[in-house]
Amino acid sequence: MIAKLPSIALLAAFTTVATAQTTPKATTTTPHHTTAAKTATTPPNIPKVVGLPKPLYTLRYIDTKIGTGGPAEERKYYTVHYTGWLTNGTKFDSSFDHPGGEPITFPYGAHRVIMGWDTGFQGMHVGGKRRLFVPYQLAYGESGRPPVIPAKADLIFDVELVSMSDTPPQPKQAPVPPNAAPKPSETPAQPSATPPAQTPSTPPAKPATDTPPANPTSPTPPSTTPPHPETL
Repeated sequence: MIAKLPSIALLAAFTTVATAQTTPKATTTTPHHTTAAKTATTPPNIPKVVGLPKPLYTLRYIDTKIGTGGPAEERKYYTVHYTGWLTNGTKFDSSFDHPGGEPITFPYGAHRVIMGWDTGFQGMHVGGKRRLFVPYQLAYGESGRPPVIPAKADLIFDVELVSMSDTPPQPKQAPVPPNAAPKPSETPAQPSATPPAQTPSTPPAKPATDTPPANPTSPTPPSTTPPHPETL
């Protein structure tokens, strides 16, 4: 009987250990409040809201060549070469296809071009090239420009910042054709048979007082020159 006690005690010990290992422990989960983290950057005078900001649309780009000229600045006149495609690969416009293959010039940031172009040159340098992926919200919107640009059309542009200046470039004057010059007369002018009138020896008397010109009665019309884009 004495010899069996240790075995019984040992068996009881093993049973206790096995029971402890198979019984699941109750776990408690502490809720993690993220409200403070989500609204930590909100200024104190703005009502707080819960949530994370989500992007509505974004302009993407790839720099294919880094320019060596000056950095792009706002309110400057940009001279740009470009080619534009639809996302299905259809080319709809290119400056290289214009007469003479001339680039275009526009005031940057003055809302004279699509919004994707008014912001798409930031960070570039003169001489640089970039591919722009423009969402339709920053291009021609929901309506597009039929029949060339469909509705809600995302666009792809390859652009090159050729130059940048404070003033718009002067328009080029059309060359004068060589046959437009007046031809000299083939027949020499004949001398007049009438002798010239004799110059009087005494000059005519000058009026005692000069009559001043009449004052204009109509006001000077205002200037019709449009305001400079930098002043808009």
